[in-house]
Amino acid sequence: MSTQPRFDIVGIGNAIVDVVSPAGHDFLSRHDMHPGSMALIDAERADAVYAAMPPGQESSGGSAANTCAVAAALGARVAYLGKVADDDLGRVFARDIAAAGVHFPSAPLSGGAPTARCLILVTPEGQRTMNTFLGACVAFGEPDVDAALIADGAVLYLEGYLFDPPAAQSAFRAAARAARVAGRQVALSLSDAFCVNRHRDAFRGLLADVDILFANEAEICALYEANDFLDAAASVRADVALAALTRSEAGSLILRGDERVDVPAEPTQVVDTTGAGDAYAAGFLAAYTAGRDLAACGRLGSLAAAEVISHYGARPLADLRGLLAPDSAPDR
Repeated sequence: MSTQPRFDIVGIGNAIVDVVSPAGHDFLSRHDMHPGSMALIDAERADAVYAAMPPGQESSGGSAANTCAVAAALGARVAYLGKVADDDLGRVFARDIAAAGVHFPSAPLSGGAPTARCLILVTPEGQRTMNTFLGACVAFGEPDVDAALIADGAVLYLEGYLFDPPAAQSAFRAAARAARVAGRQVALSLSDAFCVNRHRDAFRGLLADVDILFANEAEICALYEANDFLDAAASVRADVALAALTRSEAGSLILRGDERVDVPAEPTQVVDTTGAGDAYAAGFLAAYTAGRDLAACGRLGSLAAAEVISHYGARPLADLRGLLAPDSAPDR
């Protein structure tokens, strides 16, 4: 890297207010929801689902924003770019993410769509089904890409969900170019298998500019149209320098060149899997930018994921700072 960065991680993603509620499978069936899926919905559907949901928790969210907040909780220096509206929910988002220790300089949208929200139903076994109204998120475009801020971060972290709005796709690519020009690394989370299926060719093309790829088993298999996880893992080796592939209770597999690191899942009581992958990426990148080896990166990812799935919501409740305490570790 050409200069010492101000931030360890600069995230870009859909700035969304999360609404998380417990719900049974009967609720999902009545509202025509596929368990475990992420569906994009319009304003009318968002109002109807929100009105029918049981009482829950509301907080700032979105995949990359969750990763940034968890990384900050671990002690990493983090910034985030995303579009909210100049409305009450937008101000809630800005206050919440700043309170989490994340620098959020993005200007709000005035006179357009309202701030986005994600309506998350969590079944008794901890599986989450998401209904997302993107709202102001679709207004995030190339003018919102802060090249100077990106140049000031060791790793640019992009969420795959950002690929849904066309304007955001352009911003996505512009951000990756800005990171490349500055000599920084680019990390990408595939986010959701349904999102991968919608944009497979675009994602495959983007991998040439990606240094670190995060994906779960379903996502990586969707990317390579593979029926077997190990086949998909073999394919990704040829496309990215470093891949961290999560497998729920089976742990994670980290691949870099000829290296292979298997990381066990951290035992915990599963309450809500919302944000598990986001937290894993946060732990991994916090350790990675601190110079830890791959095994330590994977372990911190597993610890962070275990904490957030042990309660409702995608942000940590426990104090995580001690997990990134300085120690002797091999260079990357």
